[in-house]
Amino acid sequence: MLKPNEIPVQPLSFPLFQEKKVSVSILRLDMVHPDLPGNKFFKLRYNLLDAQEKGFRRILTFGGAYSNHIYATAAAGALYGLSTVGVIRGELIRPLNPTLEAAEKFGMVLYPMERSVYLKKEQAQVLDELRGRFGSPYFIPEGGTNALAIKGCKEILLPKLGVFTHVATCVGTGGTIAGIAASALAQQSVLGFSALMGEFMKESVRNLLEIHGIKPQCNLDVITDYHFGGYAKHTQELITFIREFYRQTNIELDPIYTGKMVYGVFDKIRAGYFPPQSKILIVHSGGLQGIKGFEARWGITLYP
Repeated sequence: MLKPNEIPVQPLSFPLFQEKKVSVSILRLDMVHPDLPGNKFFKLRYNLLDAQEKGFRRILTFGGAYSNHIYATAAAGALYGLSTVGVIRGELIRPLNPTLEAAEKFGMVLYPMERSVYLKKEQAQVLDELRGRFGSPYFIPEGGTNALAIKGCKEILLPKLGVFTHVATCVGTGGTIAGIAASALAQQSVLGFSALMGEFMKESVRNLLEIHGIKPQCNLDVITDYHFGGYAKHTQELITFIREFYRQTNIELDPIYTGKMVYGVFDKIRAGYFPPQSKILIVHSGGLQGIKGFEARWGITLYP
């Protein structure tokens, strides 16, 4: 496992960057831990420590059938010696997809929940039923975003990264960008690229910051133009970009989050969004476990 100050910051070299007089590097959170990579390490760490300190032996969380969070929670439970339960939205279809198969191998108990009930998963009646069934577990919300997750994500942007003028990250539930925005310097701009379709994501991030009392010193913007049709949707243009990026850098991106974000950064550079001499840091938030499931679902091979 890499310590935060050991995570590589890898410079990227493309003719486009020279043309637009910007520099771009990528923070390789995908290399933090072989089983618990990316932002999920930061989001889960303090939750699991809190669970252990309070004497819990079981973690329960929620997610879809291809959820990075489900996979990461299962891996983290195995790493920290805690049993895990994943409440899965909808029917549990066997044979399991690669994400759920890996979660089960980590020891997670998979519990399917009807979609109509899943929509009410935060209501007391549903939570009480889960407590009764699974022995009062420690609850972590879908996507993992809560106060402890944001505390962990504040540790992503170390002081040495203050040399960058712009920091780009993916946005799903908002926990990662909230932590990064809390740590960013006044002279920095933090750009969140939403994986979901809709302007509502801007308000969601604003509300999250307000709820947790975060008043960023930095400039902060959530960009909603690069969802490629919506969450988990894709186009051939996106797939081609991901493959070409890998060919040039040997860095894998996933088509749900990081691929869309990096495409967005390149497109913004091309359009002159970043002033000359900008130093851009791309946060690689992991999510690579989802590639196998994506390939199986769509019949696409992303990488040789």
